[in-house]
Amino acid sequence: MLASYAVRVEESRGRLRDEPQHPYRDAFQRDRDRVIHSRAFRRLENKTQVFTRRHSDHFRNRLTHTIEVAQISRTIAAQLGLNEDLVEALALVHDIGHPPFGHAGEKALDAAMRAHGGYFDHNLHALRIVEHFEQRYAGFPGLNLTFEVREGIIKHSRDYNAAEHPELSEYLLDQRPPLEAQLIDLTDEIAYNTADLDDGFEARILKLGEIRERVGIFARFYREVETKYPQAPEKLKFNEALKSILNHLVTDLIENTRARVESAKVATLDDVRRHPERLARLSADAERERAETKKFLYDCLYFSTPLMPEKERAEEVIRELFEFWMAHPDELPRSYQEFAKSDPLPRVICDYVAGMTDNYILAQHKKFCGTKKATG
Repeated sequence: MLASYAVRVEESRGRLRDEPQHPYRDAFQRDRDRVIHSRAFRRLENKTQVFTRRHSDHFRNRLTHTIEVAQISRTIAAQLGLNEDLVEALALVHDIGHPPFGHAGEKALDAAMRAHGGYFDHNLHALRIVEHFEQRYAGFPGLNLTFEVREGIIKHSRDYNAAEHPELSEYLLDQRPPLEAQLIDLTDEIAYNTADLDDGFEARILKLGEIRERVGIFARFYREVETKYPQAPEKLKFNEALKSILNHLVTDLIENTRARVESAKVATLDDVRRHPERLARLSADAERERAETKKFLYDCLYFSTPLMPEKERAEEVIRELFEFWMAHPDELPRSYQEFAKSDPLPRVICDYVAGMTDNYILAQHKKFCGTKKATG
């Protein structure tokens, strides 16, 4: 049973181009399936989350992270009476706009665009992917997703100003997104905070002692695990503590969001949209725990000495390739040369680079820029 404030598929604002209904799948289920079958989704398998394949095949990539976000999101949606199919579609599509090399790649691509008067935004790029770049259907360009999924791509993690982004005017920028979209950014953080602790510990960059010292939520649950399983191997105690963190944060998000909805007397989807702030939120205590964990990961993992050579290499590869194609646009694939006839060249190059996997961009750099340094 859906809550009164959930998105109902029969009330969807529809697609850009009308299509006949499917006999046994509703519109949000079809959107989910279109995302899964897209090239952009498949490419997530070869895009870095934190660690490249050079480190281990066991570490998360963008695809496995996305699957974890979808699993967590569906659990929360079910407890809150939200539309699980819409939530799953949004979780599966939320990262398809990210470029190769993780956050280092995003930083480098944004810097390259700013040098030419632009910028890179992975949400906006994801919208371009589903509206234009995916070519699977004879009847229309893109995936022709429903309004609610396209809106969620744009608004799940931030609010856009209508004056700064008139091209997004159709997406109700003066209103909050539905709860189905609001929770995606939070489940994304819950998923990658716990996963990155796991991968960082497995990579032996993060040490158990420093995690216990600096991440209060981990220290608390690890003490409980030590009491319950005193003879268990260290890694299994670590796993149990992470599981408890995940359960704690998910439960808090469910209970706090439900309480905020009740306190605001929200009864309809329009109430959610018209509320002055987002209703999906962790409690104050859990938010402090989340922020502390994230700060620790930034301080001790993401910018750690062992990972810096790869980050620097990623930035160099993107910067040099970008400038090469700016100077030699005739070396772009023919389809992108056609795009450059109507769109600014920096934007065309940005779109091309953002869609690449780690392996492909390294191959392109070797082809066009030589091999000044080992690529790892």
